[in-house]
This record gives sequence, structure tokens and C-alpha cells, in this order.
Amino acid sequence: MHHRVVRKQPNSKSCLVCGMKNPYGLKGAFYELDNGELLCTFRPVDDHQSYPGRLHGGIAAAILDETIGRAIMMGNEEEVWGVTAEFTIRYVQPIPLEGTLRVVGRITKAGGRVFEGSGEILLEDGSVAAEGRGRYIRMPLDRIAEFDREEQEWQVVRHPDDREGFDL
Repeated sequence: MHHRVVRKQPNSKSCLVCGMKNPYGLKGAFYELDNGELLCTFRPVDDHQSYPGRLHGGIAAAILDETIGRAIMMGNEEEVWGVTAEFTIRYVQPIPLEGTLRVVGRITKAGGRVFEGSGEILLEDGSVAAEGRGRYIRMPLDRIAEFDREEQEWQVVRHPDDREGFDL
């Protein structure tokens, strides 16, 4: 099914998942979709492998955790951040290093300070490669870390995967 992009989320300079200047980073692009889900696209490279030609399981967990945790930013006027309290992943099939991978995240329960979410890593053919679930704590950014938006280059940037919609 085709979903329209409602808004693109910012990237940073150094983050492992969204850092555009991190030489080993995933350089993920995050798109808020009209169905209320968050989509991340990224292209793994050889530096992200475990077994030859396969994405490392820890990298898969990191991108899935980040996508689910970022989904709380959708539809919030104020900047909302989450800190992972608990995360589980189930690997369904090997994840290749070639091609563009899609990660979908959604909030399944939001109330008070704790929220929960789920998501999947999808291969180019649309099949599910991994599934994750997590619990996160809402926290003001200044309680998480010192974060200078200018220094960290926290901004929406152009990405090769940018488009008006995606098929899921």
C-alpha cells in the first residue's frame, strides 16, 4: 500500500543511526507517513556486516530501536524525546548488506511518562527480516544529554531516498 510522507524528521551530525557525518553511521532518513507510522530508509555498507554479506544483528537492533523510539515525535508540537528502557528483537531472516532497507515503527501505547512501540525491518521485496518491541521513557532533552542543535547539525537534510510517498 502506498503512503504519503507528511513530514521528514531531522538528522544529526554524529549519531550512529542518523548522523550524516559519522563515517560508520547508517545515515538513516526518517519519514512520518500519513498512516501514523514512521519509516526509516538506509543502505548498509560492508562496515555494518557480521557474517559476510549480512547486516550485524546489533546494527539491526539499533536502527529498529531508533525508529520505534522516534515515532513518539510524530504529531507533537513540542519536541518529545524517548530513552529506551527495554527492547526486544526477533530475527526472522538474514538481512543482506546490499540494497535499501526500510524500517517501520509505530507507537502502540502512549500514556504518562512511559510509551511502547513496535516495528519491523523490511527487505526490498517487502518481507519482514526482523521485528522489535520496546518501552521508552519520555524525558526532556536537557536531562538526557548536553545537546547543542547547531553543533550537532540537528536539521532536516536532503537524502537520496527523499520522495513524496513510499509503498509498504
